[in-house]
Amino acid sequence: MSILKSFKNKATKRDYEINISCPEFTSLCPATGQPDFAEIKILYIPNEKCIELKSLKLYINSYRNIGEFHEHVTNKILDDIILACKPKYAKVIGDFNVRGGIKTIVEAEYKKGFRKKKS
Repeated sequence: MSILKSFKNKATKRDYEINISCPEFTSLCPATGQPDFAEIKILYIPNEKCIELKSLKLYINSYRNIGEFHEHVTNKILDDIILACKPKYAKVIGDFNVRGGIKTIVEAEYKKGFRKKKS
């Protein structure tokens, strides 16, 4: 399903973070068919390529009619980011709204030999 596009990173000599927030994420609960709402946060340290934001918007919106569990959605987004831009480091946080009295936050991380500096 990945429609993510990338472009050449012109600052490859420097490690820098890109933080992206998608506050209007929607997917469908595979058990009930009801909509699940979340804020998806993406943090990555680019290598040779960066994610093109319009394609990210279209990609995130493509989940609107997909029935997947929170855990799978978060990990699938991370996998597709890795495929699209092969970052040095990436983390995706799925902060899902409360449903049935339960709030879910799923964090998936990719490090490929990179040690993120502690702040």
